[in-house]
Amino acid sequence: MNPNINELLDRIRQLEEEIEQEIQRHRAALHADFEHRRIRFSREIMAQQRRFKTGLLQYLMSAKLRNIVTAPLIYSVFFPLLLLDVFVTLYQYLCFPLYGIARVRRRDYLVFDRIHLAYLNLIEKINCAYCSYGTGLIAYVMEVISRTEQYWCPIKHARRIRHIHSRYSEFVDYGDAEAYRRELQTLREKLNKLTDGSKE
Repeated sequence: MNPNINELLDRIRQLEEEIEQEIQRHRAALHADFEHRRIRFSREIMAQQRRFKTGLLQYLMSAKLRNIVTAPLIYSVFFPLLLLDVFVTLYQYLCFPLYGIARVRRRDYLVFDRIHLAYLNLIEKINCAYCSYGTGLIAYVMEVISRTEQYWCPIKHARRIRHIHSRYSEFVDYGDAEAYRRELQTLREKLNKLTDGSKE
């Protein structure tokens, strides 16, 4: 791969790490413990959050008509998402071992931690869980598909695409037939060395 691209990718990773550290500092200011997949707020913070909670009746009475009318349509998407989840999970569990690709750990992508927020009422928590499922599922599916793409067709596109997945930068350049034949097996072997949940 181009050394300039490697250097840029290293800088991006460093910036992502700095962003994560800044987020951790901000969380510490909220007096919250986020370790070991458990979330605990101090009593003082919980009391402060409850002051901002909107009761169910008030929430429903103040809801915009367009939100009430479109809610069934929004939630109807749950069923295709669930079907996608089942098929992608079955696909990777059945096919990835045959290809020598490490499986993606689904639980790393589906995170339901907003239920611990005392300022959300029941409807808001359900809405948050739905959104967490949808966005987490799409990220999980993207990782499964990106590993599949790395195995079968690790070639960059000729056109710039708006959003690239985590392994796209390792793909060979469009039109570089020699690099494709030279790198294909190496890129496939990298997939076998991944640990569950790893993007590197």
